[in-house]
Amino acid sequence: MEFCGDVNATKLFQAQSHVFNHIFSFINSLSLKCAIDLCIPDIIHNYAQPMPLSKLIASLPIHPSKTNSIHRLMRILTHSGFFTQQNVTENELEVRYELTDASRLLIKQNHPFNMTSYMNIVLDPILVEPWYQLSAWFKNEDPTPFYTKHGMSLWEYAVHNPKLGHRFNDAMASETGLTSSAIMEKCKGVFKGLESLVDVGGGIGTMAKAIAKSFPQLQCIVFDLPHVVADLQGSENIKYVGGDMFEAIPPTDSILLKGVLHDWNDEECLKILKKCKEAISRKGKKGKVIIIDVVIRNEKEDSESFETKLFYDLAMMTLVDGKERNEKEWAKLFFSVGFSDYKISPALGFKSLIEVYP
Repeated sequence: MEFCGDVNATKLFQAQSHVFNHIFSFINSLSLKCAIDLCIPDIIHNYAQPMPLSKLIASLPIHPSKTNSIHRLMRILTHSGFFTQQNVTENELEVRYELTDASRLLIKQNHPFNMTSYMNIVLDPILVEPWYQLSAWFKNEDPTPFYTKHGMSLWEYAVHNPKLGHRFNDAMASETGLTSSAIMEKCKGVFKGLESLVDVGGGIGTMAKAIAKSFPQLQCIVFDLPHVVADLQGSENIKYVGGDMFEAIPPTDSILLKGVLHDWNDEECLKILKKCKEAISRKGKKGKVIIIDVVIRNEKEDSESFETKLFYDLAMMTLVDGKERNEKEWAKLFFSVGFSDYKISPALGFKSLIEVYP
């Protein structure tokens, strides 16, 4: 290919940079993981003021031969928005670092919305290695690249590997903390007037506990696979029940499905929604299903949120044979099961709250 002047060369070099950035984009994730493993956000947080580079280095559990490399790690993480760097003044020869809103979510010490467990499970080799099978999966009949790599579904793997299962549930609980807080602040009216609620696939009950605390009169059931809830203790208005949502869901006024339906393909979602409809049938038109999940919108939206949705969609395809859906796809599921109406409230960051009515 020949150059046709400076304009063509400029475009080609811009294109090359674009390709390079995507080739190396894994460095953002793994550099962040390194910072978490070294406890950098916690160290800066505990310092309680902008932290000089020399103080940071002295606080890190690193080999002396690596001290000159820390500023390079901090440089990429500052560029990525996880730290801010104070300008060096005439009388000060070294930079100082502060946390940003993003890195505050990565403080391990008693932070209610800590996301480190979520990051660690997503970047675990067990979940990363299936991505290397993506092109092979497109050429075979396997349900997911995860299956291509491991010979079983993620859910089966978690049963055979309890350690991974526990880490997965902890990660889901950490992600749920911020969502539950936002719901209680922005969408509290969704639960008013309800007498009972079943949190299907509720894991260790993070969401149910937040709801039960705000609505003491509401009887909550955390419904998940028997091995997930086996050792969990309930309270006055929370009960843990083991079962299979594809077989039956306990009768109730309302059902919560947080991050459940995107794990499954359309055929399996229809089965789950049918069981939901059966479970709330005793309340007639007063019952409802409450879904917290992604809604991919066709209109222009915040570019970072939109990219997050696309990442989630590919992750569901690669790991669990699920998908993220747009409004038409959601509506098709609801009406195919016989629900009469739905309401979408995009009030939870890149996720939405959907109320579905019988």
